[in-house]
Amino acid sequence: MTETDISSIRARRVWDSRGRPTIETEVTLAGGAMGRAIAPAGASRGSREALDLRDGGDRLGGMDVTRAIAAIDETLAPALLGRDVRDQQALDQTMIELDGTALKSRLGGNAIVATSLALMHAAANQQGVPLWRHLAQVTGRKPSIPLPEIQIFGGGAHAGRRVDIQDFMVMVPGAADFAEALDISAEIHAAAGSLMAQQGRRSGVADEGGWWPAFDSNEQALETLTRAIELAGETPGKGVVISLDIAASEFGQNGRYRLALDQNQMDTDGMIALLSRWIDSYAIASIEDPLAEDDVAGMTEFTRRFSDRLQIIGDDYLVTNAALLKQAAQDEACNAVLIKVNQAGTVSESLATMQAADKAGYRCIVSARSGETEDVSIAHMSVGLGAGQLKVGSMTRSERMAKWNEVLRIAEDPDAGTFVGGAPLGSAWQQNGE
Repeated sequence: MTETDISSIRARRVWDSRGRPTIETEVTLAGGAMGRAIAPAGASRGSREALDLRDGGDRLGGMDVTRAIAAIDETLAPALLGRDVRDQQALDQTMIELDGTALKSRLGGNAIVATSLALMHAAANQQGVPLWRHLAQVTGRKPSIPLPEIQIFGGGAHAGRRVDIQDFMVMVPGAADFAEALDISAEIHAAAGSLMAQQGRRSGVADEGGWWPAFDSNEQALETLTRAIELAGETPGKGVVISLDIAASEFGQNGRYRLALDQNQMDTDGMIALLSRWIDSYAIASIEDPLAEDDVAGMTEFTRRFSDRLQIIGDDYLVTNAALLKQAAQDEACNAVLIKVNQAGTVSESLATMQAADKAGYRCIVSARSGETEDVSIAHMSVGLGAGQLKVGSMTRSERMAKWNEVLRIAEDPDAGTFVGGAPLGSAWQQNGE
């Protein structure tokens, strides 16, 4: 064996931020280097993304992962032992072929992604370099410090559906650096909490750390967010802009949309008209999944109407899938893609999606999931791959702050590149910003 050959792979059960079991994989190389990674889990999911393998039954709500751990121990590890860790694509392809299903349902997307990420970490550690630097070296991409996208209010599947819209977020493209973007976002988050307290509204913490509010309508969340930006001493649209994750597949199907909080049922045209009014009324620069994943005509029409004003992100619509992104580009639907490694299932498939995005002229946003841990892989990926944007949740909960804090550390290295500021938003920032 050489120093870069895989000598052992170990899987263990750990816990995520929702108190559910998940998988940590540990890869050790013959030279002694070790890589470790944990699989995240989503609540709002696209129907075409990789599937976690769970035990089912009554114990732990059916969410235990002993079957997925067995898949690593009995199937994945024996096939990978003795292989060179530096060939990430070949190792990922081996796992894909061993699973043999379209959505990685036999061995589990959670088993495969934890192992794929751990292989990536082991390769970086064997070289004695930070993960972001390793990724930049092996891909040839130019590293940069991303623009953070930070949740202020959580809704949808992440907050008991108190509001239908899943994420009300801010971005600070006018910030001088990453640290200032966090400072301003923290002030806005605190201001939003103060406003809700003044209004006597019940609130808690949503899955991704944002406020879990009780509003009377979806638009009231937008109004309150705008006021919070102002209370924090900022001007909406000047330095700070709003980003929404509609997650329309959660309440829309077959061209029909139902906003339960507003008691409003609409067709595709009605949904686009509602969003159009919000775009005209608020400093919105980015919208994720404005239409449902099955509404291709709607997404195409929305993109035709607003692509010169907005960043239009496909999440459930594209599920970090290069083939779906290429099809969307042909359909002229969306102009940006969310990159979730566990949605694709492997590091290599995520990189392939980013490459397809580059070719199509789509922007990339590296993203966490609602069920997260202390794992900071995506912080390094956003920097080393020069993604330009990073979305991990709010300014509370340690599984979120771990990732923001890791970027702060990375940003101290001049080789990590400069803060991208408003550049990734392109015309969306120019339309709503200075």
